[in-house]
Amino acid sequence: MNIDLTGKVAIITGAGQGIGEGLAYTFSAAGAKVVVATRTAANGQETVNNVQQAGGEAVLIQCDVGHRQQVDELIEKTVELYGRIDIVIHNAAVYPMQSIETLSDEQLDMTLSVNLKAAFWLTQAALPFLRQVPFGRIIFTSSVTGPRVVMPETAHYAASKSGLNGFIRTAAVEFARENITVNGVEPGYILTPAMGALVDEQGLREMASQIPLGHLGAPADIAHTMLFLASEQAAYITGQTIAVDGGSTLPESPVLLDQFYSSNA
Repeated sequence: MNIDLTGKVAIITGAGQGIGEGLAYTFSAAGAKVVVATRTAANGQETVNNVQQAGGEAVLIQCDVGHRQQVDELIEKTVELYGRIDIVIHNAAVYPMQSIETLSDEQLDMTLSVNLKAAFWLTQAALPFLRQVPFGRIIFTSSVTGPRVVMPETAHYAASKSGLNGFIRTAAVEFARENITVNGVEPGYILTPAMGALVDEQGLREMASQIPLGHLGAPADIAHTMLFLASEQAAYITGQTIAVDGGSTLPESPVLLDQFYSSNA
């Protein structure tokens, strides 16, 4: 499928590394003008440089989406630069590993602000400009953690992503008659710097062994799914989330999965 986003402007939060970095490369390769919105300027500038070296167009706007004023400024600066907004992708997220018992108010507030409240702020600020283009796209990086599965010490993260899925469905209904679609992608185990910080090489291999496709995903796997959702070809899809997880949420038991694959090797 040939997806052409030439002339369209895409804001991508958390585009300094990992999935967001992959999104920036993929969307710029499809012709979009990419706004790299990230809290850490050095990471964001590296993404911009790489996009430009590949022949794409990108600009850095430093932004901590956990603060509403900075989100408003992100939208304002984007419009000042390009005069339009076609696609908003909220990918930035935080997940300080902490048990429910020891979770501080500061950690909870930060997680909810970055992961969930920013979805409201970005949508509210960008809406007037999304209404001005032929079709607007709002896309979120959700997660399988919360909506489909859970793991210890991530209750705050799981709650934020479950809430995000509720936001996606409601926003889709509210904006459908204005030709603005709202969708999300739920990544499973994606090999990013953040994933590498959670477990060692042995842990990554063990994770991969429990995934039906046999390996961890790459940022490009998420990016290509979002690219489709941002395209004209996805015009009749709204209020949906797509799990991109190599089938990791399918097995009832990893033990039975191991037994099956071993007996059929």
